[in-house]
Amino acid sequence: MSRRKAALSGQVSDADLRLLRIYRKVVECGGFSAAEVELNISRAAISMAMNDLETRLGLRLCQRGRSGFSLTDEGAEVYEAAQRLLAAVEGFRTRVNGLHAWLKGELNIGITDNLVTMPEMHITHALSALKERGPEVHIHIRMMPPSEIELAVLDGRLHTGVIPALKTLAGLNYLSLYEEHSQLYCAADHPLFKVATVPEQQLAEHDAVVPAYAQTPEVKALHEPLKASASATDREGIAFLILSGRYIGYLPTHYAERWVRDNRMRPLNPERWHYLTRYCAITRKAAPPNLVMEGYLEELQRLIKAG
Repeated sequence: MSRRKAALSGQVSDADLRLLRIYRKVVECGGFSAAEVELNISRAAISMAMNDLETRLGLRLCQRGRSGFSLTDEGAEVYEAAQRLLAAVEGFRTRVNGLHAWLKGELNIGITDNLVTMPEMHITHALSALKERGPEVHIHIRMMPPSEIELAVLDGRLHTGVIPALKTLAGLNYLSLYEEHSQLYCAADHPLFKVATVPEQQLAEHDAVVPAYAQTPEVKALHEPLKASASATDREGIAFLILSGRYIGYLPTHYAERWVRDNRMRPLNPERWHYLTRYCAITRKAAPPNLVMEGYLEELQRLIKAG
């Protein structure tokens, strides 16, 4: 049986990197149409680039047509490999640019959902200070679940991330940012809304929404008395169900504040049903030198010390 000739021969050129960047954006956007706006090129140009890349690699990367856009198995593997390659190229460029006095390059950050309303705006202020130090720095934020952020930082697809401190991994550094306060809430049209003090046994009589993501043993224990009849993968999903008036559930106080202020939600027994979650900025141990990321971390540490 004859062996299949390797399609990707010779050097990986700038043209190859351009095609891979287009492919990455198409995958992240979920198709050609959505990628048009992000890439600022026509759908026809994107289609031509994808054809060129498939020819260059000798692989069918995706299915596109009336049935929609989907990756082939080979396409999914190429996407993961492209993520690592492009991260390595950007790391090289950032390191070389670090030889200059002016910060240049990219900062790729992964952030857990619904932290923008935190009163301690360390992340926002650190990004502002970084941009002042390096106007040519390009900042890319991806909203991701904590476990995906950890993996992306470990394999170099992200420079840093912000996650709840539920566990520690040997390959990561942790910088404590702040604590998030959460309480048990119900909506204005829920039967418990006008009950001043709710007995614990009464809580179990009402449907509750619980998080479908990792929690510490202490937080799990607070959810145990609840009648778990719904779940959500993020805090926005929990808020949706609480606002339906049919469920009780835990939300961060900074996130629920807008509805409490409008008298659409209230906390239940706040002195009893509450908990704290510590959030950390994570980076990979023994990561290649990166002045852009180092500048960002310096600003974070400065803001933390300033309180």
